Formats: sequence, C-alpha cells, structure tokens
Amino acid sequence: MIASLPVEFMRAIRLTVVFALVTGLLYSLAFTGIGQVIFPNQANGSLITNNGQVVGSSLIGQEFKSDKYFHGRVSSTATPYAADNSAGSNLGPNNKALIDRVASSARTNRVDNGLAPDAQLPVDLVTSDSSGFDPDITEASALLQVHRVALVRGLDEPKLRALVERYVQGRVLWIFGEPHVNVLQLNMALDRGETG
Repeated sequence: MIASLPVEFMRAIRLTVVFALVTGLLYSLAFTGIGQVIFPNQANGSLITNNGQVVGSSLIGQEFKSDKYFHGRVSSTATPYAADNSAGSNLGPNNKALIDRVASSARTNRVDNGLAPDAQLPVDLVTSDSSGFDPDITEASALLQVHRVALVRGLDEPKLRALVERYVQGRVLWIFGEPHVNVLQLNMALDRGETG
C-alpha cells in the first residue's frame, strides 16, 4: 500500500491538472466565446456610445442632478452609482436612517417636480434597489418628471411625454418585471433633440 503512494499521488496531480484545465480554462473560454457570438452587446458590458465615445452602460445607472434631465433611482453605494461597489443599504423598513432618507428624497422630489407636500410618489424615486445602481425607472417615475424637464428646457409637454413613451421598455418575456425607462438613454435622446 505504501509502495503505491507515489503512483497514486501522481495520478491525483494529473487528474487535478486535467480538471483545472477543463473546468477553469476550457469551460470559461467556451462560454466567453459563445457569449461573444450570441450576445456580443451584453458580453461587452452593454455600452452606450455618443459620437464614438463611450458615455455609459445600459446596465449601470448614472447620477443626473440638473433639472434639465430625468433623474434616476437613489443610489445606496458609498459613491453614487459606483459599479465597483455594488451594495444595498441593508437597512430594514423600521430603520430610522432609512425612514429619514426616504422622507428627505420624497420632499426633494415633490419640490423639484412642483408637487403638493403630500403628493404620492412612485416608490422607485425614493428608494434604492439591491445593487445600488439601477439604470431604470418606472414609466410613472419618468412621466412624473415630464413637467419639470419640459419647463427647464422650454419643451412642449405632450411632445416630451410622447418621447418618454417611446423609450418605455416592456416586461422581460412579457411577464417579468415592470415596464421601465432607461434614464441614460432617455436623457441622451433629450440632448439629441428627439422631441421634435
């Protein structure tokens, strides 16, 4: 039995090397190649370009502070929308810090959008998602901001509302999620003058 240990040890090392190559290298290369062929945009980060310059990703939200732009969800990352720091706040619904932040976001949204102090708001305008950098808002959140953006930009509200409706993306496979608007793509359409 002891005499066969070196042989068994060498077999174990060879088997480990083979499995490392197959599962660690070949499998990864195969699926990377398949992803590049079948889903090249998604495999490369779903990047959005403007005049040949990368301006963001359709998968990662950006912070828009100016009133001339539609605003996205609240980011719970330490640096707003930091994709290298994906994290939810981990604050429960009874946590005072969360309650205060949501109340503050609600007040700010009501003031910014010219709403009454007790006006109802879509929940995604005052809460963050689990990743901390959701790029999308609900259709209701986008439509709520139409008046402010139209006023600041001097645009016709019905035309801006129609632009928002053109950028509404439906449910995934017609059943998953909610209709939503990608904030970066909508703001880029505004800058391109797509409202007519």
